[in-house]
Order: sequence, then C-alpha cells, then structure tokens
Amino acid sequence: MQNKLYVGNLPFSFEENDLENQFSSFGEIREVKLIRDRESGRSKGFAFVTFETEEAAQAALELNGSEMGGRSVRVNIAIDKPRSGGGGGGGHRGGNRY
Repeated sequence: MQNKLYVGNLPFSFEENDLENQFSSFGEIREVKLIRDRESGRSKGFAFVTFETEEAAQAALELNGSEMGGRSVRVNIAIDKPRSGGGGGGGHRGGNRY
C-alpha cells in the first residue's frame, strides 16, 4: 500500500502541525515525520506524511509544485529503502606478505 508521501523543499521554519494543516484536507493522517538534524534539532527541509488510506495519499499528490511558506515543494510517493545491515567485514587486511 502506497500511503506514505515524501515532501521535500520545505521551509526550514515548518513544523509537524504546519504539514498537518496543509495535508489534512486530503484525508486522515496517520503520521507526520519531519526530518531533523540530530545535532541542532533544526529541520532538514523534508518530511514524510503517512495517510490512513492510499486514496488520500494519491489525492495529496496534487500539492506537488505548490507553494508552502514561499517555497515550491515536491510531493512524491515515498520509496522505502531497505535498511542495510551495516558495512561488511572488509576481509583480512594482513600485513607484509614477505
């Protein structure tokens, strides 16, 4: 089910409630996740909005290219990336062969 949207090029001043206000007219929202910098806590300018239904998410795609807070935002279906299990072992890095 594709009910999760990527929302990019957001104003850095936007908070979760701003996104809820922009997207709630399309249907019931399950979750809004604004991505923040771990160190500063500031917004990175993108978020994920998850709707209860796929139909609501499809309808909200019409916000792609619209203006929010003076910026033209991108709205697309979010693509789940599989989490990698970390780096590989890297193999043996032995010393001198001679």
